[in-house]
Amino acid sequence: MAVDAHQHYWNPARGDYGWLTPQMTALYRTFAPADLAPLRAACGVQRTVVVQAAPTVDETRYLLDLARHDDSIAGVVGWVPLDDPHAATLIAELAREPKLRGVRPMLQDLPDDDWIATANTARAVDALIAHDLAFDALVFTRHANALAAFLARHPALRVVIDHGAKPPIADGARHEAVDPAWFQAIARLARFAQVHCKLSGLATEAAPGWSDATLAPWVAHLLASFGARRVMWGSDWPVLNLNGDYARWHACAQRLLAPLTDEERAAVFGGNAARFYRLARMD
Repeated sequence: MAVDAHQHYWNPARGDYGWLTPQMTALYRTFAPADLAPLRAACGVQRTVVVQAAPTVDETRYLLDLARHDDSIAGVVGWVPLDDPHAATLIAELAREPKLRGVRPMLQDLPDDDWIATANTARAVDALIAHDLAFDALVFTRHANALAAFLARHPALRVVIDHGAKPPIADGARHEAVDPAWFQAIARLARFAQVHCKLSGLATEAAPGWSDATLAPWVAHLLASFGARRVMWGSDWPVLNLNGDYARWHACAQRLLAPLTDEERAAVFGGNAARFYRLARMD
């Protein structure tokens, strides 16, 4: 089963996407399963994991409602206020939905880079573990120390780093080198056995006109650090449309991962996401 481990659906009219403004003309419209279906089909992708794009429980319910009516949505990564005293109760309620597979707190947008290390999230994390839910970490290099402290406290929590921690690929292209701070942060986070990483979002971080050669050293470090069994391919569609398209990124990733064995490629392009997110089989 080929799985896109990271994509989004949204409707700007819902009004809770603070980052999504009319000036973002390529993204400021509704993106729904029918829009992605032909792109998935052309690349042989059967199912997806849809990830929250607004820090609201209402958007999580919106995504879960979409998932109820579309078999291609294998799982939903939603949002909950992890530091709320009632977060555990809310997680238990949402976990009744069989397609809720994890949560994401949008760490990159928080004013405090150390929030994940200092906030009182223990009860919420215990609830995630109890309900077998995962945690998506949307971070930059600057969050690595705080995330490492959080990971050390919660070794039973399954965590995946979104978009390879958003490396500064555009800067790297100018300097003809992989950023050393990012390089070290990825190596450090990969030492935690419960952590996976998404091979997604890299095109967005590159300068326009990116190629296989642009992304190759960054992909190589992610694979060397996490291994083929802890990396999962995702499109980050429709954000991907800002600097690429679905078919182009899928084909690029296929070429960059060509040296892997057939079994390893199958894992990256579906098997790892299915195992990590505990996705149900599609008969």
